[in-house]
Amino acid sequence: MERCPPLPSPHRARQRNFSRSDATNLIQGGRQALQPQAPPDTVPGRVTRSHGLWHEVVVGDETDVVIATLRGQLKRQRRSTDIVAVGDRVWLTRLPDAEAVIEYVEPRTRTLGRTARNTRDVEQVILANPDQVMFVFAIRQPEPHLRMLDRFIILAELQEIPIHLIVTKMDLVAPEEQQPARALFADHARIFPVHYVSTVTGEGMEDLEAALAGKISALAGPSGVGKSSLLNLLDPEGRREINIVSAATGKGKHTTVGARLHNLGDGTFVADTPGMRAITMVAVPAGQLDWSFREFRPFLRQCFYHDCSHVHEPDCAIRQAVERDDIPRSRYESYVSLRIGDEVMD
Repeated sequence: MERCPPLPSPHRARQRNFSRSDATNLIQGGRQALQPQAPPDTVPGRVTRSHGLWHEVVVGDETDVVIATLRGQLKRQRRSTDIVAVGDRVWLTRLPDAEAVIEYVEPRTRTLGRTARNTRDVEQVILANPDQVMFVFAIRQPEPHLRMLDRFIILAELQEIPIHLIVTKMDLVAPEEQQPARALFADHARIFPVHYVSTVTGEGMEDLEAALAGKISALAGPSGVGKSSLLNLLDPEGRREINIVSAATGKGKHTTVGARLHNLGDGTFVADTPGMRAITMVAVPAGQLDWSFREFRPFLRQCFYHDCSHVHEPDCAIRQAVERDDIPRSRYESYVSLRIGDEVMD
């Protein structure tokens, strides 16, 4: 092994075995424009649901909802990602009876996504253009699985999406137990904003709503942590399902499935994100793993060895930072469990 030379920019640190194609199983951009510019005489909208050929789009003042299909030429374009996804900003030609045609899809700033199940080379977008992601875990019932939380965090870090944590069911904790209960998330709270909430008592909801205001936020977490209760409190009208009917036959009603963007008004959208659990099980390229622990980044250039794994090498700046408590030990242990396991691609 040789002494570590200066590394490139932090985002590209330690990518010696990593190519862009490797990332297609994780989270990709899909940022290319699908047409050069929006055609004239079209109106802008935001896709809030998507099912096959049909897309629910909020237009204008955010109370006008239309069901839209794609213009044929968009369908024929070569692509490496979904043409239209929940969260996309689109331009429409209005038709009678609350229908429309999507003429143009704006370039995406970022995406949460995973490879489509049957086509390895085409990304399946869970949510387009998120401003932030909120990872939801319960304080109890079920007990928080912090290793799972770190896997969620890694995926968001790879796409450089701002991260918040939401800890639900705080009403299950007695007043005298609040401090030790919150200590479970103390190491993460050193790195990320943490919102402690209860949908029963309303604790923490005002601060959470302030963090959501004016942004597109992805909501993700394991089953049973109270995501549905949280969404119902944030969007009381959102429990009503909308069926999309085939305009061609009048038959074949389908209730939309997959991600849904809840419109809370004033430019605030919250998306539930089914499918996030699946992409946390995908292997992480070894050259990206240490960078995805953001508290490691100030020390990555300081290791003696260029190919330091931060597990057993001497003069490792990361391990020294752990000993000084500059890096939380629990987060380092989470890194090691991933780095030495079979979940990392070398």
